[in-house]
Amino acid sequence: MIAVELFKLVRRLRTWVSVALICLLPLVVAIFIAVTHIAPAPGSGSAFLSAVLNEGQLYPAAALALVLPVFLPVAVAVVAGDSIAGEASTGTLRYLLARPVGRTKLLVAKLIAVITFAVLAVVAVTVTSYATGVLILGPSRAAAVGTAPGGLSGSIAPGAGGAPTAGLQPGGAVTSLSGTPLTTLELIERVLGAMAFITVSMLGVAAIALFLSTITDSAIGAAMGSLAALVISEILVTLNAASVVQPYLPTRYWLAWIDFFRQPIFWRDIQRGFAIQAVYVIVFLAAAWANFATRDITT
Repeated sequence: MIAVELFKLVRRLRTWVSVALICLLPLVVAIFIAVTHIAPAPGSGSAFLSAVLNEGQLYPAAALALVLPVFLPVAVAVVAGDSIAGEASTGTLRYLLARPVGRTKLLVAKLIAVITFAVLAVVAVTVTSYATGVLILGPSRAAAVGTAPGGLSGSIAPGAGGAPTAGLQPGGAVTSLSGTPLTTLELIERVLGAMAFITVSMLGVAAIALFLSTITDSAIGAAMGSLAALVISEILVTLNAASVVQPYLPTRYWLAWIDFFRQPIFWRDIQRGFAIQAVYVIVFLAAAWANFATRDITT
């Protein structure tokens, strides 16, 4: 059953169109920056964008920051929301369960397909943005653009609004948010950590959408419901009056992956982010299983 769901995922045009659109935004942004040589000022714009003219190898981090707020959650919510509700709306759910396939097994297969899509999207953004950064914003620009007198650019440090500034250390080493140099291996490890954190964050989105997919026959309704929950969470995160509930909101620690690029890594918010997503995944998957296991789908 898992193989069947994965095959359905990879043969759907929607899957590849969604991944292509997610990757398109960082590409378009990189082209504009490369043509104009104008990046956001330090402390403004998306995280790491002020650094990419100095070091194209940082562009995967900037690209992940670009797609995380909207594009990636929307794509994951659409796929997860369609997983059960889409089968129900087309009438194929009854036929799937008429075969010797248990409901739990079907739900697990759907979940694995959604996880696969989330991983595929994050990996695609990272790989394509790395190629974009090296080829369009490559290291060769570091000496010509954004370099302070004497051959040293400013170190990465969080500016107003949380967006980092960045530069190069002597010899071309990428600096961390703390201003200390990162080797190429360390940079790769930090990017992989950020990818893992963002993927887990998207699993929280998927769990909410999958639960809603088991209580409605409308795939759009399930996707929109999960996105509405995220929008409410984003609003409450910025509201001082909601400070009591902010630590428990699903989007509260979405940007904690930026702490992977500090030296040493700041683990507190990263650990809290993993923990809160684990709670949402467990709770909503359990609710999805409980509802789907008892749902009447014979009519």
